[in-house]
Amino acid sequence: MTGLLAKVFRLRWTAVLLVGVMGQGANAADALNGKSLYLNGPVSGGATCASCHTASPANNVSGILAAANQPSVIQNAIATNKGGMGSLFNGKFSAAELADLAAFIGNPNVVAAPAASLAPASLTFSGTSIGQTAGPLSATLSNTGNAALNIGTISLSGAAAGDFSVAGGSCANGGAVAAGASCTVQASFKPTAAGARAASLTITHNATGGSSVVALSGTGNATPQATIALSAASVNFGTLLTGSPSAVSTITVSNSGQAALTFSSIALGGANAGIFTLGGTCAVATPVPAAGSCTVTLQASPVAAGAFSASLALASNASNGNATVGLSGTAATPAPALTATPSAIAFGTQTIGAAAVAQTVTLANTGNVVITFNKIGLSAGGAASFTLGASDCGATLAVGASCSVPVRFAPAAESAVSATLAVTSNATALQVGITGTGTKQATATPVLSEAGPIVFADTQVGSSATAHTTTLSNSGNASLSIATLTLGGNQPGDFVLGGTCVAGAAVAPGSSCTLTTAFKPVAAGARSADLLLVTDGGAQFHLALNGNGVAVVITTPSLTIAPQSFDYGSVVIGSAAPTRRFTLTNSGAAAVTLASATFTGPFAAVADNTGCAAFPVTLAPGASCDLVVSYTPANGASSGSVVLQSTVAGSGWTIALSGQGTAAASNAAPVNKGGGGCSASDDVNDPMMVFLIISAAIAIGWRRRQTKRIGG
Repeated sequence: MTGLLAKVFRLRWTAVLLVGVMGQGANAADALNGKSLYLNGPVSGGATCASCHTASPANNVSGILAAANQPSVIQNAIATNKGGMGSLFNGKFSAAELADLAAFIGNPNVVAAPAASLAPASLTFSGTSIGQTAGPLSATLSNTGNAALNIGTISLSGAAAGDFSVAGGSCANGGAVAAGASCTVQASFKPTAAGARAASLTITHNATGGSSVVALSGTGNATPQATIALSAASVNFGTLLTGSPSAVSTITVSNSGQAALTFSSIALGGANAGIFTLGGTCAVATPVPAAGSCTVTLQASPVAAGAFSASLALASNASNGNATVGLSGTAATPAPALTATPSAIAFGTQTIGAAAVAQTVTLANTGNVVITFNKIGLSAGGAASFTLGASDCGATLAVGASCSVPVRFAPAAESAVSATLAVTSNATALQVGITGTGTKQATATPVLSEAGPIVFADTQVGSSATAHTTTLSNSGNASLSIATLTLGGNQPGDFVLGGTCVAGAAVAPGSSCTLTTAFKPVAAGARSADLLLVTDGGAQFHLALNGNGVAVVITTPSLTIAPQSFDYGSVVIGSAAPTRRFTLTNSGAAAVTLASATFTGPFAAVADNTGCAAFPVTLAPGASCDLVVSYTPANGASSGSVVLQSTVAGSGWTIALSGQGTAAASNAAPVNKGGGGCSASDDVNDPMMVFLIISAAIAIGWRRRQTKRIGG
């Protein structure tokens, strides 16, 4: 009896020690990570504490609160295999994870929260003349927590708050900083009085403390100083022609200080300084008064093809130092170029004495200098049957411009005739061949409603521009047939051809058909094609098609899943389905909408008011939710997955799942439901054993007294 009571005493003393340990201070640990480990089990997979102790340690099932903020209690329970914990968890938790578990048990109501850190704690500006501006200097607001940090206001306060200003940086009123991210705020100093000046920059937010503060300080100097400012920090002269001067560029130099600005030098430097000419009113001998300004003019005259660069340096007495202007550009050798579309004209067979038919040749300046025309005319033996209509081509043609030359055909004899449209200019001479045949028979007279080019509006890649309609008419006195109707040229696949005009179709005299063209770019940039229509009479028509494809900006959603796969281990068939929580976090800069979650295998979503809402689910940048998945095994190994699909086409994520279903043993040993493999007791004795031992001791003592009483 004495030994039994001693054992009871030791057990009760152990309980007292556990209570004493519970009163110790909390360790520095991540309670949120502990919550994930508690609810989901080890990262490597296996049983969860929640399956025995319920979803909240606050319920103190099986005395779990004994481990509150005490990782050693959990470690001892695993080491001594208390309630089977050693077989389940031995070697599966690191020391840090045990500390996290203990922290969560001590704080079961922990939730994700932001944590703000603003550094540096103070910004000190250099001595600055009254009325002048120093800075900006930056401070960084970091979110070291695990939830979005919402910024309220960014404000200045203090005796000299008016001497400081906030502008620039990435922090903004009403903005948000994702967990683990940061933003910057910039402050400038413009003293209004001499001496030490101080203020405070305050950022309010939803983290602990409600706000973060940076101390601002600077010194105002009473001595007037000059301050230089430029209207431009660089000048790009674009593409110039060698041997030809550029247009004059002007830079305004201002003195925003309180004393005269005096130049010690105004000079050009750099690899190609020699091609520039300086001018303007700024001069070493001419000070610029306070609030005054002067100008510097620059002109470039490149002598060689290729990129050029130089710099303009202005040294002065300005309090903010010397100023520099970068100069750049590209030079090209003059290269006049002229093209003709179409490169040949075929009128086919036309009736002698009928009204003249016309086609148009478009001349385009594709070079880098102005085209100067010398002559545009017809030559060769058949020229009598061809005439030129009223042209809009003048004496010159600007770079990138085009003009039209109508050519008319009225055959004078029953024979084939030819001529040449000859164009001479400062570019290479152009010749456009012209053919036609005269007949006394009735003929068709095909006429297009326009000569082109057809230019479509800028269109996003994959989209279609508004269709354009062109009419083919037959003004002759015989039927015509369309022999050829094709798209060719550089990118025919970016254009769509339709309408009632089709190859092999006939157009009666006085009738017409339509050609519809549409632009559907498959790539960004300039796109072009050539529509060719040939009639059975030999007439050829070309229509140039042009458009510009615009790239579509696609924001790819970013989602982080933890863990990305999970093995539920061995699970008895018919037992309660184990669950696992998968944390879905938007790690991108734009909101992610998850349209659906598709399950395969013996796995399914579990409704949980602490998990993700019903799909579709939208997560803001930095936000997260838990997808709770259960495993209901069949006999043997199981595998499956969860496929998460976003609303952006082609974006999806897969979680790989597995498990092993086992049949329940027919003569299974009694199971310690109180320990359940998750007890947090500090030794191998289940708390229920204390009660049983005490009861047994009382019963034995009572029986011995009864025996003595009967024997006596």
